[in-house]
Amino acid sequence: MTWLRSPIGIAVSIIIALIVVMSTVAIVPETKQAVILRLEQPQRTVNAWRSGEQFGRTQAGPIFRIPFVDRIVWVDKRVLSVDLPNEPVLSTDQLRLQIDAYARFRVTDPLKMVVSIGTEDRVREQLQPLFRSALRNELGKRPSAILLSPERAEVMDNIQTSLQQLASQYGVSIVDVRIKQTELPSGSPLDSALERMRTARYQEAKTIEAQGMKEAQIIRANADAQAAKIYADAFNKDADFYDFWRAMRSYRNTFLTTDAAKGETSIILSPQNSYLKEFMGKR
Repeated sequence: MTWLRSPIGIAVSIIIALIVVMSTVAIVPETKQAVILRLEQPQRTVNAWRSGEQFGRTQAGPIFRIPFVDRIVWVDKRVLSVDLPNEPVLSTDQLRLQIDAYARFRVTDPLKMVVSIGTEDRVREQLQPLFRSALRNELGKRPSAILLSPERAEVMDNIQTSLQQLASQYGVSIVDVRIKQTELPSGSPLDSALERMRTARYQEAKTIEAQGMKEAQIIRANADAQAAKIYADAFNKDADFYDFWRAMRSYRNTFLTTDAAKGETSIILSPQNSYLKEFMGKR
């Protein structure tokens, strides 16, 4: 064993010792979860995510494993994302929309994730079609205008709930779902959509106009009926005064007109004409 005392032997011994130590001890960062596989069988989880946990008070730090027997699979502890850029969606009003959306998720059961699917990249690959399906199912049963209304938040919540039901099988928790941008496709589909929107607004304007005319006629008829009632009440109280009032109105419309469009009119009447009786005074 004299070779162990030589410089080469000492260097080799140090290297072997370092390899053993590095294969035995691993440092778990605050931002990672560690799944220990022993002979490729799940053994335990270190620094798994817990609700309300604070950095500095986690299970992060050095851990021990059996060299060449235990394998560590690292799983991110932070919030991750999956994107759906330019996803085509057909709304109930037959508008083909281009949706740019994203979902935020966190791996809350790393052992389940590793056993069921393996890696974070595989999680994204599996979540993307599930996200696409949830998005299309929700927006496909609503009009396009819903994305510009206060109900937009409800739509996001429904998509998140639907996606969570599908994502639970991978040990994943959906944190948030958002639609970043909504656009109509360019070209003839856009022109057709704009024409349908223009027609719909025109029909809506005509409906409002017809409703307004109907209400105006009702108001006018009620006013005429009320005026007739007032005239009738006045006549019943004093028939002579009512005749005088009507004659004065007629005189004003006949002799004092200022409407230039009507021109000038000359009227020749006998003083004994009954139309001028109010000028005669009482006899």
